[in-house]
Amino acid sequence: MRVQIITDSASDLSEDLSQKHQLEVMPLIVILEEKEYYDREEIDSKSLYTALREGKLAKTSQIPPARIKETFTKFAKEGQPFIYIGLSSEISGTYQSAAVIKNEVQEEFPDVQMEVVDSRGASLGYGLMAIHASKLAEQGKSIEEILESLKSSYIEHMEHIFTVDDLDFLQRGGRVSKASAFFGGMLKIKPILHVEDGKLVPIEKVRGKNKVYKRMVEIMEERGVNLQSQLIGISHGDDLESAEKLKEAIQDKYGGQDFVITEVGATIGSHSGPGTLALFFLNK
Repeated sequence: MRVQIITDSASDLSEDLSQKHQLEVMPLIVILEEKEYYDREEIDSKSLYTALREGKLAKTSQIPPARIKETFTKFAKEGQPFIYIGLSSEISGTYQSAAVIKNEVQEEFPDVQMEVVDSRGASLGYGLMAIHASKLAEQGKSIEEILESLKSSYIEHMEHIFTVDDLDFLQRGGRVSKASAFFGGMLKIKPILHVEDGKLVPIEKVRGKNKVYKRMVEIMEERGVNLQSQLIGISHGDDLESAEKLKEAIQDKYGGQDFVITEVGATIGSHSGPGTLALFFLNK
């Protein structure tokens, strides 16, 4: 039986991509003005960004344990082996909850293979992992083969290079404590950050938006491997124009590429804010 791949809404995969790759997507919780919403089901990114621009405050919470258990049990009852690929454990407690619940479900269904994977990533960074895993599942690969490919080729090698319009969103959520000191007091500076050991870390600053595109492509060249044959991911916070400009800059440098462009969803967008631009590729 085909291995089912499960991920969550912070992977920022569009509905079309989720359906195309037969992915089950569990929702995290977005808390807007103290009201809770299931991400993708009760709130979308457009509504979230409109609220943030109006000055409203947004927070997030992990997937409710009952929802995780319901999803895992659904597949276990069908005898369907599955892998859940979740948001970095350094960013959310969802992975730990899922690991505990997986053990509970495994006790009830001991003959069904099930695994929970800490992606050590965020946004489309682990969305691309879910796509990769799903393609392997479609080829009939076993759970062991899929896990080995994820660990050897993706989890340790997925680059997340991104910039935000307003660092205050990340600071308010306590996501980049180092960034406060790194960028404190600077104006008209675009920070460039990446994910290191599952955490968001600032790496440098660039003045002006056009220079950001150029620098992101340069970092890609410095760190990337086999870029012409990779599936490259770009996600944006309600700024498709910037995503397309970044794509064009990459194509000008390397020629035709295979791209996935998605919008940063409400979970990640609650912390990164409108105008976020992120680039995902495999490193050396």
